[in-house]
Amino acid sequence: MSDRPGRGATLDEVDYYELLGVRRDASAGEVKSAYRALAKVMHPDAGGTAGTFRLLKSAYETLSDSRRRAEYDRGIAAPATTPPPAPRPRRRMYRDEPAYVPPAVDVPPSTLPWWHLTKHQPRIGYVRTPGHAPAAGMVLAGAVLAVPLVLPGWMPPFLLVCWLTLIAAAIAVAVRLARLYAAALRAQRAAQAEFGERTVFGVADAEPVGERLTADLLVNYLARLPGARVFHGLSQPGSVFADVEHAVLCGHRLVLIESKLWLPGHYEVDDDGSLWRNGHPFRGGSSGLFEAVAAFAEHLPGVDVRGVVLVYPSRSGDVTTDETPGLGVSAMTPVGFVREVGSWLAGDCAVVDHHVLRAVRARVVREPAA
Repeated sequence: MSDRPGRGATLDEVDYYELLGVRRDASAGEVKSAYRALAKVMHPDAGGTAGTFRLLKSAYETLSDSRRRAEYDRGIAAPATTPPPAPRPRRRMYRDEPAYVPPAVDVPPSTLPWWHLTKHQPRIGYVRTPGHAPAAGMVLAGAVLAVPLVLPGWMPPFLLVCWLTLIAAAIAVAVRLARLYAAALRAQRAAQAEFGERTVFGVADAEPVGERLTADLLVNYLARLPGARVFHGLSQPGSVFADVEHAVLCGHRLVLIESKLWLPGHYEVDDDGSLWRNGHPFRGGSSGLFEAVAAFAEHLPGVDVRGVVLVYPSRSGDVTTDETPGLGVSAMTPVGFVREVGSWLAGDCAVVDHHVLRAVRARVVREPAA
């Protein structure tokens, strides 16, 4: 490769030291380290452009060679066997554009198959109160007491003993059901006193923009489900950091959410946690949701825990994913998330298990100021 700065650029336009972010007296090792770090984000597979990466490589090859670096420092260009091409206007790169803000999610509620639950679902409690318990006890006791009515006028001694035994058993069962009912009512009242009508816990970060968009999405859509509880800034079990940006709990279903601003394209997540963009390994980002899903699944036995990487475009263009939420972690667009994950959560939104709610609530790191 030629050691010229690049097509359409001159030595006056590009400073190799500034491009690599090193001092003019930087060692060869410092030049190499700077090149490796920049190559990870400027390579075409990571979202960079071929021209920019060629320029970066030219800078590295020049400054890592002592002879060519000395010539470059003296402002002596390497000889060329053919005249250089005529300069062309510098192509505008997306990094030159103003900061791009993805549009907010705007899904007509009438198009969501689960939206009717937000309007017609009856008011729910914090536990499944066994309201049938007193009635069941009365029916059982009545059935036992009615046994003599279907028997002859006299009752043999052994039948009398059986009848009295049944009466004792019915009374024991009725007492047991009544105690369960009373305990459930006490637990419901305690949960209501602890949580009240609150549906959002924690504080969402205003920046980066992806987290703000996701927080608005959760409040505007999923939080409308009667049993939904939204969380911001959860720490994994054993951690004190906000390892999970957002989460939504519905009954015994919990979804953990990350928000990413990535280049337009098609994204997929493999079962082993590897990310793919347009059919190629994606080196421009990563996700920690696999570890988080495993940690919360172990911490909350009996709860179906899943993870979703919400992908927003970092510049103008379309983002697509496989919108079907599977087990483990999936990459999804915000619109697909509202439709598919909303339907999944709606399948268990008729009750709030206060034991699970309390366990998830205990993982919230950031709380609003009093």
